[in-house]
Amino acid sequence: MMNRRKFIQSTVATSLVLGLTSRALANLGPAESYIKNIGLQAYTLRDLLVSDPEGTLKAVADAGYKQVELYNFPNCDPLIKGAKDAGLKISSSHFDAGSILDPQDKSYAAFMKILEKAKANGMEHLVVPYLPDTFRKTADDWKKTAENLNVAAAKSKEAGIQLAYHNHNFEFHPMEDGTTGYDIFMKEFSPDMQFEIDLFWVKVAGLEPAELIKKLKGRVSQLHIKDLKKGIQTPNFGGIPGDAFQEVGNGVLDWKPIFEAAKASGVKNCHVEQDQSPDPLGSIKTSIAFLQKL
Repeated sequence: MMNRRKFIQSTVATSLVLGLTSRALANLGPAESYIKNIGLQAYTLRDLLVSDPEGTLKAVADAGYKQVELYNFPNCDPLIKGAKDAGLKISSSHFDAGSILDPQDKSYAAFMKILEKAKANGMEHLVVPYLPDTFRKTADDWKKTAENLNVAAAKSKEAGIQLAYHNHNFEFHPMEDGTTGYDIFMKEFSPDMQFEIDLFWVKVAGLEPAELIKKLKGRVSQLHIKDLKKGIQTPNFGGIPGDAFQEVGNGVLDWKPIFEAAKASGVKNCHVEQDQSPDPLGSIKTSIAFLQKL
């Protein structure tokens, strides 16, 4: 039987270990807290996924990714199956947003079906991936789009899903009065509607991603992380070369303040993406290798 002195010594030692462990967990670096659950936007591997979704998604898991953000939802059943078979969490997807941008009825019936399928597959996020020209010609167009997104965001919230908007660079192009579409969204979005910030396109538009994340504290659900090639002139609202898209760590973005801002602002997930690459599988391995060293 353990005597009193040994019991006290054992209790103190256990307390010290638990205390150190708790502090270690609490002091995880801002990057580490995302990398342990790092995601990949599947669009990066779109050509490979057409021919071999199961094998490609297994390769994603083998590379160290923990979750995958899908695209073209709800019409992507092979990707859903492949991700689940590979053990990849599906917490988020880009989806066909025509059901919101141009709703055919006041009940948003088409979008409600998308919500139903997302919930059935355990998703927590849906993201509007792109805004076609017809919905952003004037300031009133931007405001109307924000209004429609707010309605859909309220319906999403009821289903336990967060709706967000994913940017490119055009959202930051000044209109005649100097305001931008993104300015309008920041002003008009309801508390239910959030942003998925694509860091690359923010940098292309001439802004600092960490500063935008700070400005939108509490309103950014997820990040797309990819790098911009050195020497690309910014701001740039025209075409950019394919090799402007670089693996994380191979460009001009400053990652430490980005992850610090993300953690302080309550960002939930980070997804690696590379729109263009001559070797997509090689690219995602390069990106995660850099992130794992942060």
